[in-house]
Amino acid sequence: MKRILIIGGYGNFGSFISKTLAKEDNICVIVAGRSIEKARALADEINGEAALLDINMGFAETLATIKPNIVIHTSGPFQAQGYDVAKACIEAGVHYIDLADGREFVEGITALDQTAKDKGVLVISGASSVPCLTSALVDHYKGEFETLEALDYGITTAQKTARGLATTAAILTYTGKPIPTLLDGKLSEVYGWQGLRARKYPALGWRLLGNCDVPDLALFPKRYPELKTIRFYAGLEIPFIHATLWALSWLVRIGLIKRLAKAAPLMLKTSYLFDWLGSANSAFHMELLGKGKDGAKKKITFELTARSGDGPYIPCMPAILLAKKLAAGELQERGAYPCMGFITKDEYLSALNEMDISWVER
Repeated sequence: MKRILIIGGYGNFGSFISKTLAKEDNICVIVAGRSIEKARALADEINGEAALLDINMGFAETLATIKPNIVIHTSGPFQAQGYDVAKACIEAGVHYIDLADGREFVEGITALDQTAKDKGVLVISGASSVPCLTSALVDHYKGEFETLEALDYGITTAQKTARGLATTAAILTYTGKPIPTLLDGKLSEVYGWQGLRARKYPALGWRLLGNCDVPDLALFPKRYPELKTIRFYAGLEIPFIHATLWALSWLVRIGLIKRLAKAAPLMLKTSYLFDWLGSANSAFHMELLGKGKDGAKKKITFELTARSGDGPYIPCMPAILLAKKLAAGELQERGAYPCMGFITKDEYLSALNEMDISWVER
């Protein structure tokens, strides 16, 4: 039995990961967080263990007591964190996986590479939709291009799905702030939640999108050096809410608001008042553009639609798949890496088969 400690194991993402991994015969799940009552309630439900844990207080000592083989860190926002949790895991000889979406956090994880190698552990940051699913798609399709020149992609969320404070705070940290982005072969700046545009998604209709900061914007120019342009967007289902955040982004940009993230609790609470206007359907798209093998312009479009509130489970899949591989002894790599190249497109999508999720390629 491999012991897997899930930090934030009863949260929005953590509970799904806990429940999914608990089904495996060779895994014992330890649900951990700052509420022992919530941890015990879920642990009892899935026949696992519970632990009281605060990453900011005595984490190394708690780790030594629990003695896990693998730690999955789901407790964000990671934009405000350092690598203390990952370092403690390395020192204890424990494999580490996180769901970070912070650009600098995921890119910088390689600073721990040699230490992780020396301790014989694997450290993976960004085990989420970005950059795991997005890089898996690019890796899969890039062979169909003579030259892959541009990526245009984004996520539109559902109003009636579980959403947490950490995710809300993460978005607000870069709303109205400059985001370095590769445009036409040069590193340029766009501004968070600006660049307002609309896109029509299959079965969902038109959704508004705005500039979003993700690890891909730092990682992909190095991984795919032939790229000249990378544009990533995110959007909220209800146009009024999306437009309100767009308006607030201008107040941040001109300096009237300095720290919008402080309003995360209030904005999250207020958002639930509009659930009756929305649905439980979300989507993702990626357009890859460049020159085909014949020298002509080529475009490949991948579109994914998640219904019945299943969208939030998509970013959980990399951590689940990686934990299963580590528990089964199928991953021999050691060191510290962003989550790229560890999971293929087919592996990722196959893990979504049991959900109300579909996709098309053209």
